[in-house]
Amino acid sequence: MSTPFPFTAVVGQDDLRLALLLNAVSPAVGGVLVRGEKGTAKSTAVRALSALMPEVDVVAGCRFSCAPAAPDPACPDGPHEVGPGVQRPARMVELPVGASEDRLVGALDIERALAEGVKAFEPGLLADAHRGILYVDEVNLLHDHLVDLLLDAAAMGASYVEREGVSVRHAARFLLVGTMNPEEGELRPQLLDRFGLTVEVAASREPDQRVEVVRRRLAYDDDPDGFAGRWADEETAVRARIVAARKLLPSVVLGDGPLRQIAATCAAFEVDGMRADIVMARTATTLAAWAGRTEVLAEDVRQAALLALPHRRRRNPFDAPGLDEDKLDETLEEFGGGDGSNGSGGSDSSDGSDDSGDEDPDPDGPDGGGGQPPQEGPDSGNDDGSGESSGEVPAQGEPSETGQAPSPGAGEQAPVRAAEPFRTKVLSVPGLGEGAAGRRSRARTEHGRTTGARRPQGALTKLHLAATVQAAAPHQRARGRSGPGLVVRRDDLRQATREGREGNLVLFVVDASGSMAARQRMSAVKGAVLSLLLDAYQRRDKVGLVTFRGSTGEVALPPTSSVDAAAVRLESLPTGGRTPLAAGLLRAHDVLRVERLRDPARRALVVLVTDGRATGGPEPVALAGRAARLFAADGVASVVVDCESGPVRLGLAGQLAGELGGTAVTLDELRADSIAGLVRDVQGNSRRAA
Repeated sequence: MSTPFPFTAVVGQDDLRLALLLNAVSPAVGGVLVRGEKGTAKSTAVRALSALMPEVDVVAGCRFSCAPAAPDPACPDGPHEVGPGVQRPARMVELPVGASEDRLVGALDIERALAEGVKAFEPGLLADAHRGILYVDEVNLLHDHLVDLLLDAAAMGASYVEREGVSVRHAARFLLVGTMNPEEGELRPQLLDRFGLTVEVAASREPDQRVEVVRRRLAYDDDPDGFAGRWADEETAVRARIVAARKLLPSVVLGDGPLRQIAATCAAFEVDGMRADIVMARTATTLAAWAGRTEVLAEDVRQAALLALPHRRRRNPFDAPGLDEDKLDETLEEFGGGDGSNGSGGSDSSDGSDDSGDEDPDPDGPDGGGGQPPQEGPDSGNDDGSGESSGEVPAQGEPSETGQAPSPGAGEQAPVRAAEPFRTKVLSVPGLGEGAAGRRSRARTEHGRTTGARRPQGALTKLHLAATVQAAAPHQRARGRSGPGLVVRRDDLRQATREGREGNLVLFVVDASGSMAARQRMSAVKGAVLSLLLDAYQRRDKVGLVTFRGSTGEVALPPTSSVDAAAVRLESLPTGGRTPLAAGLLRAHDVLRVERLRDPARRALVVLVTDGRATGGPEPVALAGRAARLFAADGVASVVVDCESGPVRLGLAGQLAGELGGTAVTLDELRADSIAGLVRDVQGNSRRAA
């Protein structure tokens, strides 16, 4: 096993290290979600944490890590007698994004269960992670059915495996740590709320700190053991501090003053439910223990809010996570006072004054709330520049420092804001697919309603009991059955075929030409596309954005799982110029061709937003028709959102939809509450086939 990078050698990332250490002291805090750009030591820090975790006492030979002082009475390897156990390091178990359900929760031998009545159970990753760390890298890409299983285990502290009436239960209490790059998509709100703390990380913009990162990484790669040895004393000190904080934690007092500040803060930021209050209380208490105190101070409450609330205040998928620190300070000051544990004096010991909210609130010493782990070298004492990492490069179409918008093309108009989004009708791809799990189109999936049975291809995952019994029944006499048990062989087993929903690639092709440039009209168009993006987020789709204006089509956003990124590109979309409809369609066709090679199982849905006009170049209408027929020939499902307005309508969008082999809807019909907006499938090529 390779030597992990030392936790204390991670440069900067103070908030990340603090959040992980707080959970090491008290797993009841609820885990950590680490959000940030690639290459910011997210995975390195998480994997290094396991070396700092205190050893755990387990029952010898128990595959489910039962505590010898209080063994689980329902343990599949039990029952165990109370007595001395053995010590082993706390485990850190990694859950791959593409793991199967059996790998996560464990596998039950259905053949032996049916034939012998024996619960032969092979534990999964949840059993391995019990009393340890469960780490999910790229947690935002985890399949929905695995997310559901994680939610159940996190809520109940146990894992249940049930197959056709045969069930196994075992304890599964673990520290959940996830890392993600927001550019690849967001988390489901239910799973997001299960993480106690969240941390935003970014690479430092300080040259000295970046130099130190490179220096330490190169030294580690050259000699991992020697590098780890040079940091052994620091690792030992932090490990001892974790043990001391664990012992002190039961003695920490959370007074009425800090508790009132916690409740007022959660109410002020309008977070849903009561989980935020509970997590803040546990975090503030743990911060005090980490600092070596038995009393919670105002600075502990402040630091707890900065870690526990940002991901809980998002009201919709396009809201950026974060916290208004000025508002936080005002709330703490308003509800502070009354005793020495939470008054302005406690706050002054951390910040110096209430009007210094932009400064780092965490002292370096162990006496302040949220004290940081010891850190050597040039990386200490700053916030690694994360406050400067956003907004350095103006978004496309934004005003420059001179106050003027960029002008890449003649006749270009400045971007306009999108109208308020609305709930859209359901657009789906016809037929039955086999793509990634989602919520849009019908598909054969591992989860959903049972529609039939087949012989298993590979490992059996979902048994169709009736079909299995039917296959085995005719052979019972030939197999010499003499008792009540059914003689079942491997050839008799039948896999249940199920139908559920899949996620699709929704490719938006948006007309940004001069004919769409009227401010009120373009605002309505952007509002419609934003509404469809919100629908794509909720249905777990990938999205892409192609725009066309002037003389060319442009890929504004390659296919991605980040609906947020698509919304940002849409907001900064300028308009103006001619309408190269054919160029936009050809560029979209090329995007689909490449994506089909990357992900052949994911079906596409093209949403063309235009008034149907085509100008520029020789025979623009004929060229657009030929380009549209390419989609029809490939069987690509499509819908045209007709943006034509005014008393006189040419009906060009409807004609274009016919060429595409799809259907056309107006902006009004796109609304789910519209009388004309009844739910219906995109027709694709079904109309031509009829």
